[in-house]
Amino acid sequence: MIEHTSNNSFDHLNEDVRSLLDKSNEERIEYILSSRWIGYSKAIDILGKLEDLLVYPKKHRMPCMLIVGDSNSGKTMIAERFIDLHPAYEREDNEGIVIPALFIQSPPTPSESRLYSNILSKLFAPFRPSDSAEKKHHQVKTIMAACNVKMLVIDEIHSLLAGPLDKQRVFLSVIRNLSNELKIPIVGLGTKDALRAIKTDPQLDNRFKPSLLPRWEMDTDFRRLLASFERMLPLANSSNLKSKAIAQKVYFMSEGLLGEVSDILTQAAIFAIRSGLESITLELLEKIDYESPKERKKSNR
Repeated sequence: MIEHTSNNSFDHLNEDVRSLLDKSNEERIEYILSSRWIGYSKAIDILGKLEDLLVYPKKHRMPCMLIVGDSNSGKTMIAERFIDLHPAYEREDNEGIVIPALFIQSPPTPSESRLYSNILSKLFAPFRPSDSAEKKHHQVKTIMAACNVKMLVIDEIHSLLAGPLDKQRVFLSVIRNLSNELKIPIVGLGTKDALRAIKTDPQLDNRFKPSLLPRWEMDTDFRRLLASFERMLPLANSSNLKSKAIAQKVYFMSEGLLGEVSDILTQAAIFAIRSGLESITLELLEKIDYESPKERKKSNR
């Protein structure tokens, strides 16, 4: 628990975060490890596009979307935020549930059967993994229609490139047919490889509109992002994360990837609590056990 004094008004924190300073160190650390949403401009723009797709009138050729960015660039955070904004709910007639947007993981290889299995698992539907793809397909269509699913979101869709070309084409055809049969938009999250894969299918290429999530630049927007993070980390002392020196250090370590920024600041904030420093400094950033994406690639070779 942090001692409140007249010299520290904790203005560097959001009002709801200040109350956490009355909690124990372990409770504050638990909060730091929990998910946080920061509504930066690009994310808000993509959320707006997803909202438009969700209410798009049903027709045979529904528009779709591909959110493209490097690994750990924040694609999944945006999708999870959208799902949180549109949770499943009970129908007014108590005859089942409504799932506005269904979020699934792409299978590790382009497998029609495993795609259906992932959908059925997320819907908590009983099925046998050994069931035929045709049987699972019928079950997927029936249950998704019954639950009034309006959008299917597929994470890590670039995984389809992990199989031979003929299976890639079948997998893409399955995605296209699901969209046509259910008259729902499909949103894929993936790397630039996913964009390349979609372009191999002309019918999908003109339907999947890419929305790029670039790496951050070392600029005013990045420093503003760090300031937003600081306001959500329950540390008693100001870290001044938007200062040029700290911003440059975090940028260098993260290589401009939002997920890396979050991981760095999470580790640093926990270190700051356990050390009693209660702020993130340049010296502290040097002490945390953290490898940059480039360093991890070298280690894995």
